Amino acid sequence: MREIGFFPSFIESYFMALGVLLGGSLVGGLASFLTGQPPFTSIYRMSASLRIWAIVAAIGGTFDTFYSFERGLFNGDTKDLFKQFLLIMSATGGAQTGALIINWLTQEHISS
Repeated sequence: MREIGFFPSFIESYFMALGVLLGGSLVGGLASFLTGQPPFTSIYRMSASLRIWAIVAAIGGTFDTFYSFERGLFNGDTKDLFKQFLLIMSATGGAQTGALIINWLTQEHISS
């Protein structure tokens, strides 16, 4: 299996975290609507709880990341360590963008 380059992986991790957060929150809001609960409030709450899972899904699980960190720290391969850090930052940015879009759509953060 061919390994993809860093920049495509960087962009993929951003959009994967964005998609997990938006998709999970919106589909969960549909389920809330079908069960008679307030959908916008549920969408807002789910976006807050799905953030960490969106990041984990975007970086491809935690074991590969820990292995790369271990290799970077103990074998002196700082290039892999820096790449993993940037991939995690990209996934965090995607999750934060998704949460911001959900906040804009639901307006739950505005108190009346």
